Amino acid sequence: MTPQASFLVLAPIIPSREADLRSLLASMNHAPGRVNPTNALFPFAEFPQIHVARFLIIDDPTLADVRAHGLEPRTYPLYLAFAGDVDGDELAFLEAAAAGATSGLRAILACCEDFHGETDLAGWMQRHRAPAAANYVNWQGRTVQRIREDAALRAAIETYLQANASILAGRSASDVHAQISRHVHSERTAGRLQLSPEEPTPLAWAIRDFIHCLGVPLLLLAASPLLVVFGGLGLLRIRQMEKIDPELCDRCDLAYSQALASIEDHDVSNQFTAMGSLKPGLLRQVATRFVLWIIDWGARHLFTRGRLARVRTIHFARWVFLDGGERLVFFSNYDGSLESYMDDFINKVGFGLNVVFGHGIGYPRTRWMVLDGCADERKFKEFLRRHQLPTQVWYKAYPGLTAIDLERHTRIRRGIDTAPPSEEEARQWLALL
Repeated sequence: MTPQASFLVLAPIIPSREADLRSLLASMNHAPGRVNPTNALFPFAEFPQIHVARFLIIDDPTLADVRAHGLEPRTYPLYLAFAGDVDGDELAFLEAAAAGATSGLRAILACCEDFHGETDLAGWMQRHRAPAAANYVNWQGRTVQRIREDAALRAAIETYLQANASILAGRSASDVHAQISRHVHSERTAGRLQLSPEEPTPLAWAIRDFIHCLGVPLLLLAASPLLVVFGGLGLLRIRQMEKIDPELCDRCDLAYSQALASIEDHDVSNQFTAMGSLKPGLLRQVATRFVLWIIDWGARHLFTRGRLARVRTIHFARWVFLDGGERLVFFSNYDGSLESYMDDFINKVGFGLNVVFGHGIGYPRTRWMVLDGCADERKFKEFLRRHQLPTQVWYKAYPGLTAIDLERHTRIRRGIDTAPPSEEEARQWLALL
């Protein structure tokens, strides 16, 4: 199995170079929201390990919200974020990116502080990495190459079925499966169809994953007496604060909302970036970090096959703390419209939204951290839209394919690779086509 890794290179932008940077990023698109995969600055399509990637300027439009808690807004730099999810090792990808898109990356990163003409490109990006507090991969081990091969397999099978519909009509499902298997075998032998074997799992990664899988529950078990006492007291204190937490859920500015909409829905999948400030106080900080620590463990070891709890539409997602934990940014890559995406979460894992985002300033008021909150659909959607950031450049390696498509293709391939099925199994397999 080839594991996936996320990367995030984050650096302050030189104020006088902001306009130049925006112009450079715009040149990477055919039109707003429509990337040119072979653009001259960073030709995403030439990096076969990239699943999704984006360049965006992190410019928080909700900094003044801290006034609701009696604080004065702080001045943060504008950040450039270069983020994505790749097959294999994060550092190996950054090395490959530096070697394969040297001039383009230098032009982009020259708009950032402490980047100079003679700067070691790969080393600079590695030093400016920002770790994720929690990370989610839809299907661990499914590479870009495998996704493309599986899609080609399905297309080849459907072409064969259409061309031989009259011959196959009336035959049993297991017989049709056998005919398809023979056809696929002949196509592979002729070199017209490639189905590569799965790579072995890197030993070092497997060891780290095993230690992490066992280590977190053991640590929680060892700390359980303290967690019960201090966690209970903390929860009671949070409940007191929840009763008076200010809500900032006014309708999002129409022009801003329309600008966001202009870069959405150009494919079956969309990007999403949102950020905001955490409610003040050490308790909120600790609670947020603890919750994300647990989510990261669950996403890494429990939700590894196409589902984040009951949500099936997310390809990749992550949460990252900025500015010493004062702010949190959320990156997601999902299928469908933003409206359907929000509805999916509200209806299926609303408690999860509340426990993660409920510590953000202005979030709809929660109760015991998991109740209420996003149950007020209008308030939640306005809150989320206000905190959403426009992504200047977004790339997905397999446009037109949803996460459910990818799962279906995986099952089709397994049906080809396994022993001859029973009649019922063959019928279920054919239903995937």
